Amino acid sequence: MRVLDLFCGAGGASVGYVRAGFDVVGVDIEAQPNYPGEFVRADVLGLDPAFLAGFDLVHASPPCKGYTALRHAPGRKVHPLLIEPTRKLVRAAGRPYVIENVEGAAPFMDDPIRLCGTMFNLGAAGFDLHRHRLFESSFLIVPPCRCWHARPVLGIYGGHVRHRAASTGGRGTADFPEHDKPAIAAEAMGIDWMTMGELSQAIPPAYAEHVGAQFVASITRAA
Repeated sequence: MRVLDLFCGAGGASVGYVRAGFDVVGVDIEAQPNYPGEFVRADVLGLDPAFLAGFDLVHASPPCKGYTALRHAPGRKVHPLLIEPTRKLVRAAGRPYVIENVEGAAPFMDDPIRLCGTMFNLGAAGFDLHRHRLFESSFLIVPPCRCWHARPVLGIYGGHVRHRAASTGGRGTADFPEHDKPAIAAEAMGIDWMTMGELSQAIPPAYAEHVGAQFVASITRAA
């Protein structure tokens, strides 16, 4: 089966679907030299729904900046809200779909489920990766388990790997001074082909691998 990965970036979701047994084509408006597969450079919202209809599943990860907490910051830059037009596009194609975004996008999404890195034992250097992401879908997705937030947390954002918990000093503390930071980020995400900037924008492949397996299960149930 074939998956179309819209707003694919450097391919975190794409690799997850490949691991789940799918052929994947990525689409992004920006060039993605590190994308590990078949890639089409195009404006997603300018695609013909008939093109999407040629795939068994459409995954979309619209840019999240317009949905993060930073949208309320003084002097903020206004970013486009693309979930609704993306939903309109994928539904017009009449194919099963998944839309992924950050937790702040919840009011703009239809009954999403949340995945967390702890559900897949993701982390590094004794720290857990949470990286909560929401998934709206046209089929049933069941999380593999609940989140378990027992260990200290690392974050990967802004091109860095960080640990800023108040219990360890909060802002101004050194982040992993004794470690190779790109190596920690790569291990935590399960990604070894991206730059730190690309990692900051990606989802762990484990999330999409689980979603892909859930899609296959939904087809099996319907058969």
